[in-house]
Formats: sequence, C-alpha cells, structure tokens
Amino acid sequence: MKTTVIGLGLIGGSIALDLRKAGIATELVGVDLNGANAAKAVTLGLVDSIESEGTAITTSDLIILAIPVNALAQLLPSVLDSIKKKAVVIDTGSTKRMICRAIANHPNRGQFVASHPIAGTENSGPEAAFEGLFRGKTNIICEKEKSSKEALELAERIFTVLGMSTIFMEPEEHDKHVAYVSHLSHVSSFLLGQTVLDIERDEKNIFALAGSGFASTVRLAKSSPDMWAPIFEQNSEYLSQALLEYIMHLQKFQYFLMKRDGKELQRIMKDANRIREILNGIEYKQTKLVQEK
Repeated sequence: MKTTVIGLGLIGGSIALDLRKAGIATELVGVDLNGANAAKAVTLGLVDSIESEGTAITTSDLIILAIPVNALAQLLPSVLDSIKKKAVVIDTGSTKRMICRAIANHPNRGQFVASHPIAGTENSGPEAAFEGLFRGKTNIICEKEKSSKEALELAERIFTVLGMSTIFMEPEEHDKHVAYVSHLSHVSSFLLGQTVLDIERDEKNIFALAGSGFASTVRLAKSSPDMWAPIFEQNSEYLSQALLEYIMHLQKFQYFLMKRDGKELQRIMKDANRIREILNGIEYKQTKLVQEK
C-alpha cells in the first residue's frame, strides 16, 4: 500500500515509523513544505522518499494529513478532488468542526475519516518523532457515518496498529471536550510561562528558584506556536468558554487567599484532588491496553 504522510513532524513522523514497523506501508512517501524537514525525514528513515504534493496525492492508496489545522481545512478539499477512486484520507487535526464543514458536501467525503489521535509531546519537527508515541492513547473519529465502510475499517485498523483505542464523537462534542482537557492546559502553560518571564525581567533570580513543579507545569509552553495558534483560533468559541470558567475559579481562589481563609483554600484543593482518581483510572486502562497489544 503506497502511503503518503503530509507533514513530517512529531505526529506525522511517528505515524510513519509505526506504519513502517507494522508493514502496512509497502512504500512510504513524505510531503512537507519545509525542505529541510523533508530531507531530515528521509535521513532519519521516517519515509522512503519525498514527492511533490500533487504526485503523492494522485498516486497513493492512503494519505495521512498531519499539518496545522488551518492548513488542513484549506488543503483537504483539493486532496479529495485529486485522490484515486479507492484511496483513503485520514487527518490528525486537534479540531474537527471547521475541518468537517470544509468537505461536508464533497463528492468524495466517504473516502475521508476525520480523526484525532490524542498524543504528543512539547517537541516538534522530524527529530521529535519516535515509535510508540500513540501506544495506550485514545483516538477520536468524528462523523463515522459519513465515511465509507472501507475507509472506516482501514482507519480503525491503522489506529489499532498504532496501539490506540478508538471512540466516536460528533465534531461539536469533540471540540467542546478538547477545549477543556487539552487546549485550556496549553493556554495555561503558555501564559504561566509568560507571567514568570515578565517577572524575571525585574527579578533576575526567579529562575534559580524554579523546581520540578514549575518545569512540569510550563512544559507545554515549549510547544509550537505555529501549530497551536490555529487550534486556538478554530476552537475559539469553546476555548473562550473554558477560559471564562477557569478565570472564575482563579478569582474565587484569589478571593479566599486575600481573606487568608485557609479552610476554604484547603477545601478547594481537596475538591481538585478528586482528579487523581480519574487520572489513575485512565492510566490503568492505558497500561492494560499496552499489555494486551
């Protein structure tokens, strides 16, 4: 199966490595607007060769789109215009409403599977790719009823090979949920980093006091702005709502802090501690899934 990966960064490169290892891709082709990234992807063995976008799209059996969501919404209609009759197109975008709307009435809509494999690190580029990135993680497929039986089966097979469990959602439901559990955490990390950088301009020793807690909290602030700004923009409605609720909790915490009400502060933190049970349960399920694979 000739497979083309468009976008040879962390996500696209890691998918390529896992598909190669599984033997699904008999020929693995890469496409990337950044010539240096494209060359590096070949050197690192992520793909066998680089082809022009037009050639790759018209000759491939499987096309993986792993590019920023703004570019994805623009490119996807033309990709579906050009693919072979039985080719399958799968995206990896972190938003789904605008992407699905962009091809809602396309005659080849059935050959597309709207997906979001939820995995990643704060690193980017071909060098960031590695085998097993997706193992034990969750994949979301939206509008499965609009994908053909053959396209859906191939997509599910691929995500199973990647070691993922797949769930199904509608695009609006997806974007609302990821605004809270993914996008909000990135905004928080970016702005915490910015807050500390602002203070550091006047207080030069602040980073000498930064421990592992600070490092883990701002880790996501090292993520690529080129990737995340379009995500925030496309999901602005739900992310804005999430931010309003987050700000409300911050203001409430500040109120009790200013009152020196340790009892209320402790109650808020104990209530937040309940997240531990949920995350431990998710970690257990992910570990079990990896062991079963």
